[in-house]
Amino acid sequence: MSGRVGRFRRSRGFAVGLVTAATFIDLVAYSVAFPVLPDFARRLGASPTLIGLLFASFGVTLLAVSLPMGAVSDRIGRRVPLIGGLVTLAIATALFAFSRSLPWLFGARLLQGAADAITWVVGFALVADLYGPAERGRVMGLVMSGTSFGVMIGPSIGGWLYQFGGIELPFLGVAAAAALIAAAFLFLQLPAGHADAERVPMRAVLRAPAVAACAATVVAGAATLAMLEPVLPLFLALRLGLDPARIGLLFGLAAVASTTMPPVYGRLVDRWGGRRLTFAGLVLTACGLPLLALSWSTASAGGFIIMEWAMAALIITPSLAYMAEAVSAAGVRAYGVAYGVYNVAWACGLLAGPAIGGFLFERIGFEALALVWAPTLILTTIVIAVVGDTTPASSRATT
Repeated sequence: MSGRVGRFRRSRGFAVGLVTAATFIDLVAYSVAFPVLPDFARRLGASPTLIGLLFASFGVTLLAVSLPMGAVSDRIGRRVPLIGGLVTLAIATALFAFSRSLPWLFGARLLQGAADAITWVVGFALVADLYGPAERGRVMGLVMSGTSFGVMIGPSIGGWLYQFGGIELPFLGVAAAAALIAAAFLFLQLPAGHADAERVPMRAVLRAPAVAACAATVVAGAATLAMLEPVLPLFLALRLGLDPARIGLLFGLAAVASTTMPPVYGRLVDRWGGRRLTFAGLVLTACGLPLLALSWSTASAGGFIIMEWAMAALIITPSLAYMAEAVSAAGVRAYGVAYGVYNVAWACGLLAGPAIGGFLFERIGFEALALVWAPTLILTTIVIAVVGDTTPASSRATT
C-alpha cells in the first residue's frame, strides 16, 4: 500500500492535478474580486479612478515577478516556488478579507499579482518538464480546461458569499483552499530526471528568435481578447439594447466555449504542433471580429461570441505548447524563464488591448474598429510567421 502511495506521489498525473488545482484557485481568487472589490472599495471612499487603479495594480507585480521567478525555478526546482506562490496567494486573499483601508487593499492586490505570476509561470514550466512534444499539448489543454472553470464560477461564488457573509467570507474561503493546495504540494515527489535544477543563462532564452516570435503572438492574442472585454459590452448595449444581465449571459456562453475547447485543441497540438495552430487561431480570431459587428439580435450575438471565444482558445492552448517548442528549438531547457516571458507578453497584451480598443471605439465605433483590427492582426501574424521562422526544418516537421 505504501509503495502505491509513493508511486502516486511521484506520478506525472498527480503533478498535473496539483498544477491544475493551483491555477484553478488562482483564477477563482482573481475573478471572485470582480463583483466584490468595486463595492467594498467604494465604501472605503475610493473614486472610480482609484478603483480602476486598484484592479490595474495586479498587473504591476505580474510583470515584475514573472521573469525573475521563472529563472529562480529553473535553478532551484519547481516545487518550492509553487508552494511559495500558493502561500502568497493565501496571504493576499486573506488580506482582502481583513483590509479596512485602501492602502491595505492595494497591498493585497499587489501580492495577488505576484502570486499569479509564480503559479502560472512555474506551473506550466513543470508541465513542460514532465511531458514531451508528443503529449504536451493534450496535457496543457486539460490544465487550461480545468483552470478556465475558475473564471466561470468565481464571480458567482464571490457575489453570493459577499451578500451572505460580508467581505470576509468569499476571500477567507479562497485563502483556505489555496493553503490546502500548497500543503498538497509538500507531498509531491518529482519523477527521476525532472528534479534537477536547470542552469541556463536567462539571456540565452531572451535572445532566441523563436521565443521572441512566440512572445509576439501572445501579445497579439492577449491584446485582441482584452480589447473585446470593455468595448463589446458597450457595443451590445448600444446596438441591441441589451442590459447587463443578458450581456453577462452571453459572456457566460463565451466562458463555456473557453472551457470546453482546450482539450480538443490540445490533442491537435500533439499532431500538428503549437506554432502552426497558434497562427491559425490568430487568423481565425481576426476573421471573427467583423462578424461580431454584424450582430442583429441576442441570438446572433451569442452565436458569434461563442465562435469567437472558441477561436480565441485556439490561440491560448497551442501558444503554451508553442513556447516550449520555441525554447527547445533554441537548444535550451529553461522552461521557467520561457513561461516568464510568456506571462510578461500576456500582461503586455492585457495592458495594450483595452487602451487601444477603448480609444478607437470612442472615435470610430465598434464596426470600424473590427474592420481595422482584423486585417492588422492577420498582417501581424504573417509578419511574425515569416520573420520568426528560424526553427530548424527537422523541428518544423513536428510543429
